[in-house]
Amino acid sequence: MAGILDGFLQAMGLLASLNSEIYGIMFLSLFVSGMATIVASLIGVPFGALISLKRFRGKELVKTVTYTLMGLPPVVAGLFIFLIFVRVGPLGALNLLYTPTIMIIAQVTLATPVITGVTISAVSSVPKEVRDTAISLGATEWQSTFTILNEARIGIITAIITGFGSCISEVGAVMIVGGNIRYATRVLTTAIMLSTTVGDYGYGIALGIILLILAFLVNVPLVRLQRRHSPQEHVESRKSIRGSKKKHSNQVNHVPKDMER
Repeated sequence: MAGILDGFLQAMGLLASLNSEIYGIMFLSLFVSGMATIVASLIGVPFGALISLKRFRGKELVKTVTYTLMGLPPVVAGLFIFLIFVRVGPLGALNLLYTPTIMIIAQVTLATPVITGVTISAVSSVPKEVRDTAISLGATEWQSTFTILNEARIGIITAIITGFGSCISEVGAVMIVGGNIRYATRVLTTAIMLSTTVGDYGYGIALGIILLILAFLVNVPLVRLQRRHSPQEHVESRKSIRGSKKKHSNQVNHVPKDMER
């Protein structure tokens, strides 16, 4: 117990002293995971929405493969990427191994299925009447699609934040392809693992505290959005849709007396 307390005290001292190496690791982690999340979102959100909204042969197979890849072990992904980019591999001439770029590629590989799968669930949960009402009111295909995505925005934001969480907390793949090189490819998770292995618990705790704070700060916007988009707003939104649909139906069915004559 005394060792744990000493580790926390040492961690507080390192954080308070603005240790350059610790904060350098933090900024590298944010850069790698942030870039990976952006790329994975640009791929996963449109792909997930497309799978959910369109009907095509093999749709269930594509969804099953996507959900399966959401549980892809990071070390397996890291191994395959390593074999592709190693010097004797198909893309070895690019010399990307043990660089932040290859770490971003590894995290994109892991985060894209997560973002895609959660987006599929979010878009699929939007009631069919939203699309039907939009079309009945004269909306184009793109406008109705935008309306559905707007209804599913909280789920899509959740998908992106979940993808960032899978990136920032990942250790296996980035360890394999990045090598945990000091001042070059060492991120929060690999540094925590190394410091724990060598018995530098204070250093590891300091990095762990930073990792937890980052996770908390990332989730704050999601919680605020969920609070603003309360269940009562959903109910009112549904009533508004039904009212608009009924009003439009009455307008279509109403025939002026002059026309009847």
